[in-house]
Amino acid sequence: MNRNPRDLQRYNASERANHWIVGICFILLVLSGLAFFHPAFFPLVHLFGGGPWTRILHPYVGLVMMFFFIMMFFRFWRLNMIEKRDVEWLKNVNKMVDGNDHDMPEQGKYNGGQKVLFWGLVAGMLAITASGVFMWRAWWTPPITVVRIASVVHAAAGVWMIGLIIMHVYAAIWTRGTIRAMLYGTVTRAWAKQHHRGWYRKMTGDNS
Repeated sequence: MNRNPRDLQRYNASERANHWIVGICFILLVLSGLAFFHPAFFPLVHLFGGGPWTRILHPYVGLVMMFFFIMMFFRFWRLNMIEKRDVEWLKNVNKMVDGNDHDMPEQGKYNGGQKVLFWGLVAGMLAITASGVFMWRAWWTPPITVVRIASVVHAAAGVWMIGLIIMHVYAAIWTRGTIRAMLYGTVTRAWAKQHHRGWYRKMTGDNS
C-alpha cells in the first residue's frame, strides 16, 4: 500500500500487535465457547482437536486474552476518560449515523462512542474473567451453586462482549479509512481532521 509521508501515525507496532492478539484470542474464545453453549455449535470443537482439548484450551486462551487486554487497558484508559464534549457527541450521535458528521462536537483521539465501547468492554472482561475463574474446576472445586451462577454470568457476559465487538467491527468498516490504522498504523490527515479534529490539531498544530 502506498502511504503518504504526511500521514499521521495513530498506532505504533506494539499497540497494533496488542490489539490483534486480543482480537484473535477473542475469536478463538467465541468459537470454543459457542461449542459448549449449545449442541448445534458442538462441531466447532473439531477446530481445537475435539471436545477435551477445547475444554482444556478455552480457559488458557482466556488468560492470554485477559493479560493482553490489561496491557491494552493501561495503554489507553486515560485517552478514554469521558469528557463534556464526549457527552455532547453522544447526544448528537444521530447525525453521525445519518452521515452528517461535519457538525459533530470536536473530538480527541477517541470519540464518545469509542469511549463508551471501551468501558463496556472493560466491564465485560471483568465479568467474563471473574465468572470463568469460578467455572474453572480443574484447579479447585467451588460450591455447585456458585458454579451455576458463574455459568449464567459467563454466558451473559459473552453475549455482551460479542455484541460490542460486532458494533466495533461494523463501525470500523463503516467509517472508511479506519481499518488501515490497525493494519498499517497511519491515517490520512483528511480522515483525522474530519473524524477526530481535536487529535488532528494536537498532532499537526493546524488550528484551521
